[in-house]
Amino acid sequence: MSDAINPIADIPLIEIDEITLRFGGVTAIGGVSFSVRPDELFAIIGPNGAGKTSIFNTISGVYRPQDGDIRWKGESIIGTRPDRVANLGIARTFQNIELFPQMTVLDNLLTGRHIRMDSSWLAGSLWVGKAKKEEMANRRKVEDIIDFLEIEQWRKHPVALLPYGYQKRVELGRALAMDPELLLLDEPVAGMNLEETEDMARFVLDIQRELGIAIILVEHDMGLVMDIADRVMVLDFGQRISLGTPAEVQKDPAVIAAYLGSEFAQTSETSR
Repeated sequence: MSDAINPIADIPLIEIDEITLRFGGVTAIGGVSFSVRPDELFAIIGPNGAGKTSIFNTISGVYRPQDGDIRWKGESIIGTRPDRVANLGIARTFQNIELFPQMTVLDNLLTGRHIRMDSSWLAGSLWVGKAKKEEMANRRKVEDIIDFLEIEQWRKHPVALLPYGYQKRVELGRALAMDPELLLLDEPVAGMNLEETEDMARFVLDIQRELGIAIILVEHDMGLVMDIADRVMVLDFGQRISLGTPAEVQKDPAVIAAYLGSEFAQTSETSR
């Protein structure tokens, strides 16, 4: 990446400020703070139940934290409906594939363009005038995504017929179709073999570096996280226990004790 100073990149795109989320007597997130820059690939790691997906759900507007604030480009989005959050430029994928299995790859990706469509349902059904131009523009956008993710051979196939790794690409493509400025990736390589994982890592890096989209990545694959993330935040029981570069986090005694384990730390040390 260029060494040139980019003052805009130092201004946070999103700021999470001391958010706390409780479900009854259980604290899922306890006063967690972090920020993400416009050009950053920021990873969140931690054991199951640490609060990673809960953070995604608060950013997306699915949950409303009891305390703290979430600011998008300096403006609070606490209480904003999920559809409005998506319109602001925040898109996400899910741990479990949430696609329409009987629809084609092309049509699944087009559902991601829905929030960018202005024509009425009547004009769209008649396919005339502005609605026709809008539909053609959205299809071109989706075709670009299909090329980018290298799924051309599957474009007219029902998603249910695709291998698992390609279904995960379609899930990623649908989020990209929303034209996000921030992409929330929830375990994008879960259940993948080594080759599929390497392909997905390449696409994630291309999204950040070529498309200029900021990313918050939740992932259990530590090798992947430490290889591609700019910064890493570690959660344990809803609390932030570490935040820094991958190298800094790997050396943090609190992280080693809570999550990575001494074996990982020794492996990292000997690999240098």
